[in-house]
Amino acid sequence: MAYGIAENPAHSITPHLDSADFPITREDLVLLAEEGGAPAQVINLFKSLPRERYDSKDGVLRDLGEAARRMATGRSHHD
Repeated sequence: MAYGIAENPAHSITPHLDSADFPITREDLVLLAEEGGAPAQVINLFKSLPRERYDSKDGVLRDLGEAARRMATGRSHHD
């Protein structure tokens, strides 16, 4: 899933992050996405975030980017 340019707007996490009031918990991000009509793919991404709390949109994007890199290389965060 892309997080910016050329992504399918229906699958974008950006509107959900833009509407979030930071700091925010992972649980509240999930609820915000569900209430905003996000597809299951976006909701599951938020559920998979490693931290319980985020102070900024950048923190969420950083963790999502790291998860994408791990998936691309076949490594877990335990490696």
